[in-house]
Amino acid sequence: MRQSFCPILATTTLVISIHPYRNSPSPTFTLKGSGDQKFVPNLGLEALDRLASKSPEASKLFAKIAGPMMSIPPFNLEYPSDLTQSAYYPGPNTMNEHEIAVVSEAMEQRLIFPENTRIRKEIHSSHSKIFEVLQASVVKDDSALQLPSTIPNSILKLVRGDHAEELEGVCVSFEQAIQYAANDLQKEYLFLCLQSFRSGNLETYRDSQRAWVQDKMPRVESIFGFVEPYRDPYGTRAEFEGLVAILDKEETKALTRLVEHGDTFIRRLPWANGSENNGKGPFEKALFQPPDFTSIHALAYCSSIIFPGINLPNYNDIRQENGFKNVIIANRMSAESSTEDTCPFVDDMESETFQKHKFAAYYLYVVIHELLGHGTSKMLIESEDGSFNFNQRPDNPLTGRPIDTWYRPGQTWTGQFGDLATTLDECRAELVGAYLMDDEDLLALFGYDEHSTPTCSELTYNAYLQICVDGITGLRNFNVESGKWGQAHSRAHFAMLKCLLREGEGCASVECDPTSQHLVVRVDRSKIKTGGKKALGDMLLKLHIYRCTADVQICRSYFEELSSVNGEYLEWRKIALAKNQRRKIFVQANTFLEGEEVILKEYEATYEGIIQSWAERNV
Repeated sequence: MRQSFCPILATTTLVISIHPYRNSPSPTFTLKGSGDQKFVPNLGLEALDRLASKSPEASKLFAKIAGPMMSIPPFNLEYPSDLTQSAYYPGPNTMNEHEIAVVSEAMEQRLIFPENTRIRKEIHSSHSKIFEVLQASVVKDDSALQLPSTIPNSILKLVRGDHAEELEGVCVSFEQAIQYAANDLQKEYLFLCLQSFRSGNLETYRDSQRAWVQDKMPRVESIFGFVEPYRDPYGTRAEFEGLVAILDKEETKALTRLVEHGDTFIRRLPWANGSENNGKGPFEKALFQPPDFTSIHALAYCSSIIFPGINLPNYNDIRQENGFKNVIIANRMSAESSTEDTCPFVDDMESETFQKHKFAAYYLYVVIHELLGHGTSKMLIESEDGSFNFNQRPDNPLTGRPIDTWYRPGQTWTGQFGDLATTLDECRAELVGAYLMDDEDLLALFGYDEHSTPTCSELTYNAYLQICVDGITGLRNFNVESGKWGQAHSRAHFAMLKCLLREGEGCASVECDPTSQHLVVRVDRSKIKTGGKKALGDMLLKLHIYRCTADVQICRSYFEELSSVNGEYLEWRKIALAKNQRRKIFVQANTFLEGEEVILKEYEATYEGIIQSWAERNV
């Protein structure tokens, strides 16, 4: 649990630990951005106290956080318990999973979206329970709105005004930003975001997303709001994030070519069969609306995880009715081209070539993941009026019989699949990326063939080797104490590796000697298209059908077993942790207004540069 900690980053530790506004998964202890596991700095309390004493304010703040920051447990983010913690469910009175589920269901029945909420439990002297749904908004009500509760001897209330001070600052900035919007759609998007942040009404925010997806290829792209639910153990409450980025027109051209041929590659996915739905089958949208797919360079990206690619919005009804956007964060992706750190789990004979081809393979994998992974599938839904978005019960390709499950009125993907929703979503998208990484027609759109450098077969091989490596390194984000995964992508990667080892007919293998801590992954090139692709294709088909038909029970049984960690996998995890590589730390620029001129200031890629950038950011 202890982590090497540079003294100059101690100041950053204080800033992160006390920062009050993230719809924060934890307000008082240090967490790894990816993995949600707590770490305790090697720098002792005495040294940290001396650093904090340089400022009376810092000293006062440090006194508040020193104990929680240095103590274990909690070990990681999860449902609140003696071993784990989550500030999505704050307060001294611990909520159990059943209570969280019941309150969440009551919110769903009242059409209160969960993304910008937290839930606090209080117990009165009469032993009655009061559950307060804390909704992020600038507006505060004089009295809370009471909601019906099915929990015995309890009261359920909606309390607006969570994070009011911070959101007020966001709204002031949005009012200024509207003046510089490039078109009416951008003005509408910013105005609706502002209104949502003020009122807490997420239906207004959903309207902002409808405007956002229509604003095609803006020169300045922006994403704001309570977006990703990865850090909520229940899987629905989101973290606030913000992104401002600049469009790269040249890099976007190649992505546009893939978008234009999207239907062609969708017809090659495992669920596309026969002539129905223009060859895409009943489990795919009839119309693939060409989305906005751009390459952007992030100017500022504030989130606990800086993703290389994004596909939004996360609301499936908006995606199906209005479309979606894909973005590739080019200056984040470029970090993968670094050759400074060689992978300890690739054979020395292959290491140099693997690193050389890593960026090209990774870039294409992420592109396919975002566009054809997150951009495909059709939820089979029954509406309130008894109508369906499908004509008749189609045959389930997994059973050969008509489907017997679908989304009933009011049911949603996240509501039904709960804590599994995010990792299943990412796993399905990852599998689409892997499944199409040997498609020569697709690779040709980006200039690759058997005479290019790297060749198509080299890209495919590198991608499969990366899948195996990611499965091993993902084990670092499995918490043995709680038996839980701390990161959705890591769980997906391990499940894919396990599938390849079990069903890939020798395509992948792992050499491990716990005594010498030797662990190497291997891929047999000759078995990628036969064993490897078939295994991952079968897994992809299962997850896709489970998702489309709301087959929660069968899906949970399948995926929980496939992503379980025991036996030799625990030995692999020990080696993965022992050979942990340096995490990437991203230094971001600032902008300053001097008169009418905008000044961009960049910083050195050093610890000092990180501290200076945050100090001058003045947040």
